[in-house]
Parts: sequence; C-alpha cells; structure tokens
Amino acid sequence: MAVRLPRPHHHDVRIAVGGLLGGLFLYAFGLGVRPADEPIVLWPDSRVLLVPLVVMAVCELLRRTMPRAALLIGTAAVTADIFTRGSLATVLMFTDLVYTAVLYGPPATARRVPWITGLMTVAATVVPFAAWRVPEALLVGVGVGLVALAPAATGWIVRNHRDTAAAERLRAEQTALLAEIDRSQAVTAERARMARELHDMVANHLSAIAIHSTAALSLDDPRTSKDALGVIRENSVEGLAEMRRLIGILRDDSGDKEPSAAPTLDGLEALAEGARTNGLDVALDATHENRLPAPVELAAYRIVQESLTNALKHASPGRVAVTLAERDGSLAVRVTSPYGDRDGPRAPGSGAGLVGMRERVALLHGTFEAGPEDCGRGKVWTVRATLPITHGGTE
Repeated sequence: MAVRLPRPHHHDVRIAVGGLLGGLFLYAFGLGVRPADEPIVLWPDSRVLLVPLVVMAVCELLRRTMPRAALLIGTAAVTADIFTRGSLATVLMFTDLVYTAVLYGPPATARRVPWITGLMTVAATVVPFAAWRVPEALLVGVGVGLVALAPAATGWIVRNHRDTAAAERLRAEQTALLAEIDRSQAVTAERARMARELHDMVANHLSAIAIHSTAALSLDDPRTSKDALGVIRENSVEGLAEMRRLIGILRDDSGDKEPSAAPTLDGLEALAEGARTNGLDVALDATHENRLPAPVELAAYRIVQESLTNALKHASPGRVAVTLAERDGSLAVRVTSPYGDRDGPRAPGSGAGLVGMRERVALLHGTFEAGPEDCGRGKVWTVRATLPITHGGTE
C-alpha cells in the first residue's frame, strides 16, 4: 500500500519555492560559496550543487508536517553540499530546518537537537584548532554555531514562549470556567434560598386561608362562617406583610445574606399564638441561655413554622408539641403532632416544606429527621433537627 505524504502547509510551499529560486539565481550568476580549486571540493562541476539545493527545497515542504524526517534528509543534503562548490541558499534552508525541527517537532526532538548542535559546535571549534594550531581554525566552530546551534537555540526559545502562552491561555480558560461554575452555583443557591423563604413565609398563611375557606363553604353556620372569614382576613394581612418583607429582601443591595428583620426565636411565641388562632393546640417549650447565631435562629424558626403549617394541613386533632433546647453546642428542635386520619378539610401539600427544612439543616451541617413514630398516646408525626451553634456561620 502506498504511503500518502501529508499535504504541505501553504507557507512551507512559499518558503521552498523561494529558497529554490534564490539558489537558482545564485547558480545562474556563478555565485558559489567556495572556489572550485579548494581541496574540500570533490565535485567542482557547478551543476552538482543543484542536487543538494533541490533536495533541501523538497525538505522545506515537510518542515511543518514531518520536521524530524526533513531535518535528517536536510542534514545529508547539506553534508553533500560541503563537497561541492556550495550554495548559500542550501545552507540558509538547512538553518530553517533546524529551527522548525525544534519548534514543530516532538518534545524529544526539541530537547535533543539543541544538545546535539551544541556538541557539534564545540567539536568543530576544538578539533580543527587542535589539528591546525592557527586562530583561523576557530572560524569552523563559529560557522557550525551559526548554521546549527543558533537556529536550534532560537527554535527552543520560541517553542518555550509558545508553550507558556498556550498554558496561560488554558489556565485563563479554566479560571473563567471555574468562575462561571461558581456564579452558576451562587445563583442556584440564592434561588433555592429565596424559594425556601417564599414557601416558609407564605405557606402557613395560605394553608390557614385554604382550610378556613373550605370550612366556611362546607358548613351552613353564619357564626362559623364569620369566624372563618375573620381568620382568613388576619392571615391575608399577615401573608401580605410577609410578602412585602420578601420583596424587601429581593431589593436589598447591601450584600447581606439576611436582612435585619429576619425572624428570630423571640418570635416563636407569636408564631405559636398564630397557630392557635388557626385552630391548632400548640404547646411551646423553648429554652436557650444565650443569643444564638442569626442563621441558626432563622433555621430553627423556619423549621417550627413549617412544622406548624404541616400540622395545620395534615395533623389529626390533638396537641402539637414544640420543644427547643440548647445542649452540647447545638440547638435541638423537636415538633410532634398527632398522626392519622383527619375528618376536617385538608389543604394539599407539595412536599416542598420537608425539602426546604432538610436544605436549611444541611447548610448548617446539622441532622434532620421527619416521619411517623409510636409513642404512649398513639402515633405521632415527629420532626427532629439538630443545628450546630457555630458563631459567624452563614446560611
């Protein structure tokens, strides 16, 4: 099967054609490097120098696609050119092959060529001087250095700069990608936080409105309907106030994670009283010695609020017990409500409340459990959360 050579780069074609035409121009005017009577010239016929010239021009076609093969063949061509009258174009094209072998060749070739040309330069300087003992012998080493070592060193420098620039571009792209990932994660986290706030702020009031409006529509009792409408109005006003606070959070450009008006544990009694107004039998036992970090207080408040909302929507008649206690460097939150069939109207649930509570606890590196369990007075639904008290933590 025939081996198909890679197509040369269009710049390489121009360089090869330019080198060949330059060599032919020098040949046409009889401008050789060495006179025909020099001892080193084995082939004084001027036409012989055209063979290394043409071979070198062909090698230039491969300078980018096959740099190592081009250098090996070019080295043989320039060696043969030494024993002819010589062509300056052949030598110049060889220096370009040395340069491109280091610049475009494999890493191993790029490392070895400067060392090899350096050793050749040293040898070409020391050996002729030791043999002839005349200062002019040092010019051989200078010539080899200009033809071989200088282009190799130049190619190594350019390659290092090119690799460094590529590495910097890659690092910049990676940094930009990481920044975009961080931005996306920050946006996602902020959207999740606002979703939790929206759910926790409004769900309690809307659930009460739904339950009492259902009761008002299903019971043909004017007094019951009037009481239900009163509860509906109260929850509507409170829900509207919560929505205004949420809008204030969205418009706050101070950069704070939570505004100063965020709920605290001091508001638990009012929260429980509101639940009692909505028809729940709530027993609150909240004890903590010191002021807790704002993220911990907010998470505890929202967990209690969501648990009361769930009890209002799903719990059977009976007492809802809310207990908060600070112990072993953490705040323990426990809410229990009767679990079983419910006779009264029931508000639909989406499951987002449990997800939001679990997310709040996870952000504080705490533990969360929710589910039914048996106790002495029957089956209850229990919500347990343990919130580590880490001052300076953020949600």
